[in-house]
Amino acid sequence: MSRRATKIVATLGPSCSEPALLEQMIRAGVNVVRLNFSHGQAQDHIDRAGLVREVSARVGREVAIIADLQGPKIRVGKFADGQILLQPGQKFVMDAARTELGDIGAVGLDYKALPREVAAGDVLLLNDGLIVITVDAVRGEAIHTTVKLGGVLSNNKGINKQGGGLAAAALTAKDMEDIRTAMRFQADYVAVSFPKNATDMEMARQLCNVAAGESGHKPGLIAKIERAEAIPRLEEILFASDGIMVARGDLAVEVGNAAVPALQKRMIKMAREHDKVVITATQMMESMISNPVPTRAEVSDVANAVLDGTDAVMLSGETAAGKYPLETVIEMAKICHAAEANEDFRLEADFTGKTFSRIDQSIAMGALFTAHHLGAKAIVAMTDSGSTALWMSRHLIQLPIYALTSKVATQRRMALYRNVRPLFMDTSADRDTALAQVENNLKGRGLVQQGDVYAITCGEPMGAPGGTNMLKICRVS
Repeated sequence: MSRRATKIVATLGPSCSEPALLEQMIRAGVNVVRLNFSHGQAQDHIDRAGLVREVSARVGREVAIIADLQGPKIRVGKFADGQILLQPGQKFVMDAARTELGDIGAVGLDYKALPREVAAGDVLLLNDGLIVITVDAVRGEAIHTTVKLGGVLSNNKGINKQGGGLAAAALTAKDMEDIRTAMRFQADYVAVSFPKNATDMEMARQLCNVAAGESGHKPGLIAKIERAEAIPRLEEILFASDGIMVARGDLAVEVGNAAVPALQKRMIKMAREHDKVVITATQMMESMISNPVPTRAEVSDVANAVLDGTDAVMLSGETAAGKYPLETVIEMAKICHAAEANEDFRLEADFTGKTFSRIDQSIAMGALFTAHHLGAKAIVAMTDSGSTALWMSRHLIQLPIYALTSKVATQRRMALYRNVRPLFMDTSADRDTALAQVENNLKGRGLVQQGDVYAITCGEPMGAPGGTNMLKICRVS
């Protein structure tokens, strides 16, 4: 398959947990696997992570693993018959003190604090906004409401408040336990659900560091932007994170569907400007849960995210529980290829007015600029932490970036970076020997051939973190 810059995240679930199928999906283009901690037990995730590592080793391609935390459960309780049908105009009570199963008139609450966080006049959205109710009054633990938009309400469906404002902590006791599980298999990224501010992300990072213990493993942290309160604090959340996820489901319920496309573009742009990664998620190929081909609207949606500059596009139920997980990955890869072929990139405009105070960042930018104007075949970054490759990947350029590292954890983490192909290579400590080894490695993989020009960055002394201080233009001999 020809080179694709945009990465594909696939959620692992019952539909794609068979080793042979997962291998086909990785070969078809999956770069990152998401483990959804909203479902399953700790051992299920440990087993699936082991499966991903085993299959990716067989394919010969490192795949990153994202442990996606469940976050707070702001949900209704259970119903005696499993579900009810709410009609417009009817009265309905949500009661935090209720212990019996729900019926047509009332239901309990998983989130016991809700009566203290809503008031008369508030609009609540149930089941991803499909049901709309208005709060009439709060009496003790009971929230009395009138149904505005009816529908079927079943067990444990979610509750959102229009405009945001629910105070549930981003990290629950379950999330803290799940972080410990994720660190047992050294997840490459941890995705935090419903963060409201930088403090939520800083706490998650501390928990990861403690849970990693003596291994010293440090996962990348992804903030899932799905609360209205997170939007005005986006910049501070970005600074406290390694990347964000444009989680369009809950976000759309809180801010309204119409506001999401512009927010998506703004979030992708801001993430790239701050040297962070960004994943675009939710319903990207939703119809392929049950159909073998996507809708035209879904094709446009994926393509637009690619053209906006997202690092990755994500599949959720499409691969976890759908009928066509492999076909969905194949279709998504095709759409990414086609969109990238029509990208409008202006490298010079990216650098206008920019200043670089760090030597390593200046070298990375110099490599991009020089390789672009020389018509080089590739850019090669010898990197310990992955930072050089990350900086390069923040700029759209029609050249592959090959990131060579001697650290498997760095190689896996870079699997999420747009337009970066991470390769494992343990090089000599001698600079000239190392450069010769790199060229032989690239030739052996068929990535460059005799006469090709490529730009390479590295640091002296070799292997020192943050030490990228050299740019060399090479012609393959």
